[in-house]
Amino acid sequence: MTQNRNASTDGNGPTRMVGRRGFLGAVGASLGTAALGAGIGAAAVHADAAPSAADSSAAPTGGRFAFYGEHQQGVLTPPQAAAAFLALDVTAADRAELSELFQAITSRARFLAAGGAPPSVGITAPPSDSGVVGPDISPDGLTVTLSVGASLFDDRYGLADRKPARLMTMPDFPNDALRRDMCDGDLLLQLRADHADTVIHAMRDITRATRGGMAVRWRTDGFISPPRPTGTPRNLMGFKDGTANPNINDPAEMARLVWAATDGSEPAWTAGGSYHVVRLIRMLVEFWDRVSLREQENMIGRSRGVGAPLTGVNETDTPDYLNDPNGDAIPTGAHIRLANPRTPATDSSRLLRRGYNYNAGTDTNGQLDMGLIFTTFNQDIKRQFAAVQQRLVDEALTDYISPFGGGYYFALPGARDSNDWLGRTLMN
Repeated sequence: MTQNRNASTDGNGPTRMVGRRGFLGAVGASLGTAALGAGIGAAAVHADAAPSAADSSAAPTGGRFAFYGEHQQGVLTPPQAAAAFLALDVTAADRAELSELFQAITSRARFLAAGGAPPSVGITAPPSDSGVVGPDISPDGLTVTLSVGASLFDDRYGLADRKPARLMTMPDFPNDALRRDMCDGDLLLQLRADHADTVIHAMRDITRATRGGMAVRWRTDGFISPPRPTGTPRNLMGFKDGTANPNINDPAEMARLVWAATDGSEPAWTAGGSYHVVRLIRMLVEFWDRVSLREQENMIGRSRGVGAPLTGVNETDTPDYLNDPNGDAIPTGAHIRLANPRTPATDSSRLLRRGYNYNAGTDTNGQLDMGLIFTTFNQDIKRQFAAVQQRLVDEALTDYISPFGGGYYFALPGARDSNDWLGRTLMN
């Protein structure tokens, strides 16, 4: 086996140069000591779901979200202002190295989510930290979510019989313009924090500690705009995005719509995980900006100013389809009506949405390149995301959006305590 000498950090310990097998160095010691208190603490543009209480998971104490638990951070935790999504191809040589890779990611994520002072390694060694966020690392609301893609279950690591039952490669839907270099990946790393520099710092730290075990396939950065003037933030089409979601404070609702099924239809190791869908959707804003406000609102089904459904007054009002059967107020082809018809038959297709705006400058033709990083967590991709996507085929918005990347993944169960690591139940 070729020995590539790569920088790696051992928990919160000093950086040193190691071979590819040394992602963690002393793995056991790192998992036991690196926490530093971490235990403290579709193309659907904004596909509607049933009305619910606003997302109200506990706000972090001192900027920290609890790291340990049945589920990972970054699923039910409220979306933070900045995000990065990295799809990764695993280069680990064998199953043992893959386990080391999972443990290395866990070790670094746990330390970064807790914060603390990077160790001093002397003036002759490379610094143990990039220094991007200063001499002391603040948690800054950081959440790290690790998901696995269908390609990880090929013949490289002997995991084919452990593949989540509903995991597959994301197909091309009608109206898509997918670029396969911006799709899929063995792993997906979702990083979210209150500030962009914290996200960048975490990305550099984790990729530095795992170099030799994985390589970036594609990456995109996102942000959430502040509420203007109040309520739900807006996407780059000017409409509020994410007004309605299933109630994350209802465990039964989450067990039905978000967490992996526990009825025997999934491998036992998946308990506590969730199917994670990412769609990169370019918004053709220069064309959108030439459309009348009335036409925009009819395409969406909501007012742009307040965000209310066109049958209501307030943002959180429930669309009244019963008394509008012919679409006189909310057109029958409006986005929110197609995405969630609010019928008993479509109730089980609701999903938990987490959307981020992106701004990638201009393309080679000088046109603005911006849009939405649409993410969703589901119990069943076919029953939920794919069903919603099929209802949206050929909707009026397809003239103004172009899905070009993303993928289907499975968010791993959480790490239960300081001796646990993300991916343990899969690998053992």
